Amino acid sequence: QVNLAESGGGSVQTGGSLRLSCAASGLPAPDYYCMAWFRQAPGKEREGVAQITTGGTTTYAGSAKGRFTISYDSARNTLDLQMTSLRPEDTAQYYCAIRTASCISSYIVRSSFFTYWGQGTQVTVSS
Repeated sequence: QVNLAESGGGSVQTGGSLRLSCAASGLPAPDYYCMAWFRQAPGKEREGVAQITTGGTTTYAGSAKGRFTISYDSARNTLDLQMTSLRPEDTAQYYCAIRTASCISSYIVRSSFFTYWGQGTQVTVSS
């Protein structure tokens, strides 16, 4: 059974940092994956935050550039999102997502194309 177990969410002050982790298990074993972090705040659309290909090519939302870093450790099957300089507008439920296909490297693939999802982890940033 495929499982994506997220951790690392929490509450921080503006300017703080958090590291989200998504541990994957039971995934098929293709030659490549497309992996991403999405977030959704109440009343807002789910938006892609960061994406990474199996080969390590990354794509970030404009608001995340320079502040967030996505990484994937194939040996540990773990997708991480290091977030720094957090702002209140970063407050949202964060989800990891994986699809067993390649990414489009120039942009974050829309959420409907991702097959596997984590349960979400809450990030709250207070001013």
